[in-house]
Amino acid sequence: MDFTKLNGLIPAVIQDNETKDVLMVGFMNDEALSRTREGGYVVFYSRTRQRLWLKGETSGNRLRVVSIAPDCDLDTLLVRVVREGAGDVCHTGARTCFDGPGVIR
Repeated sequence: MDFTKLNGLIPAVIQDNETKDVLMVGFMNDEALSRTREGGYVVFYSRTRQRLWLKGETSGNRLRVVSIAPDCDLDTLLVRVVREGAGDVCHTGARTCFDGPGVIR
């Protein structure tokens, strides 16, 4: 993966494996990607907290990895997941971060 374009980070598009809905976009560094691959659950790098975090570590709404696919430039990942816990992915409590009041139509 090419981690040079965004100062050591790559976007990770998180997609529900069953519904194909895009649930969220987060960022990973090399260590987050390694931990995701090793542990089978999505780990992000938090740009605000400047640390790794396991998605769902406090809420229990974890994202179990089904597959990880890089894009053609090797600078973005598509991560297909199974939602665990209540299944809410967004920090607002919604299932997806792309279904809020700010939707542009």
